[in-house]
Amino acid sequence: MTNAIVARSIIDANLYMVLGTADAHGRPWASPVYFAVQGYRRFYWVSSPEVTHSRNIAVRAEVGIVVFDSQVPIGTGQGLYMQAVAEQVEGADLEQGIEVFSRRSLEHGGVAWTPDDVRGAAPIRLYRATAAEHSMLAKDGRPDHRIVVDLTTA
Repeated sequence: MTNAIVARSIIDANLYMVLGTADAHGRPWASPVYFAVQGYRRFYWVSSPEVTHSRNIAVRAEVGIVVFDSQVPIGTGQGLYMQAVAEQVEGADLEQGIEVFSRRSLEHGGVAWTPDDVRGAAPIRLYRATAAEHSMLAKDGRPDHRIVVDLTTA
């Protein structure tokens, strides 16, 4: 199985990602969020603009993301690590982004979402992180030896 297939299967099999953000002073914050993905590069979630990770994104768009299965036996797990840039989704991108999020929400027993659920007076917003790089552990016995995985090819 190729690394790209393994990486895609990690994303497909999991509902939550860990979103790593930092505030204007560089103080880190990690948050698990339910996500939907488009093309294995764009990750969407909904959140209040008032929570720590959203406030951090407003001042520092660079984020780290990890997707992994925490239920596998010790020594058998594999995670996918991403460097990304995050933002609140607005304007023309909102309709497409909320459609991606809504479709996955429905697949997992959630509700359908519309643009009106995340704009105007609504208390939550849609966010997107666009991954610039994907990597995973090489599993070659060296500690924390990561390899870049290209998810743009089949």
